[in-house]
Amino acid sequence: MPMPPRRIAIVWLVLLGLLGGNILLAYAGLGIAAPAVHIVIAAAMAALVLLVFMELDRGASLFWVFAGAGFFWLAILFALTAADYLTRYNFAPTTGG
Repeated sequence: MPMPPRRIAIVWLVLLGLLGGNILLAYAGLGIAAPAVHIVIAAAMAALVLLVFMELDRGASLFWVFAGAGFFWLAILFALTAADYLTRYNFAPTTGG
């Protein structure tokens, strides 16, 4: 059963609002709290896309299993990337040419 166009339009407008809020907060000068605020907004946007456009809110349990497996591997990749980044030292300065 296809999703009603009104629901898609509402979620799209909410996503645009979150994007606009994220852009405005980038110039607000939140200091050290800025990364946390941006990550929370990005997580909310990702949750909306997963639930509505990927139809995980109406999907079978197997959809949740595969979505969870994808996030599990994504978490592993982020952890390995963070471990690599945090254990490096003496970064060479990059040049523009």
